[in-house]
Amino acid sequence: MEQGFDAEAIEGAKSQYDVIADGRLVFSKQAEGRFPEDDEILSALLR
Repeated sequence: MEQGFDAEAIEGAKSQYDVIADGRLVFSKQAEGRFPEDDEILSALLR
């Protein structure tokens, strides 16, 4: 699905899963204690 933005995976600390867009933290597995739900990241990016 084409959304008009690029994504890049950067290796981090063990068990780290953060999504950062335009310098803004969109999702943090450490803060939420889970992986994101379906479409949760896309919804956050479109805000």
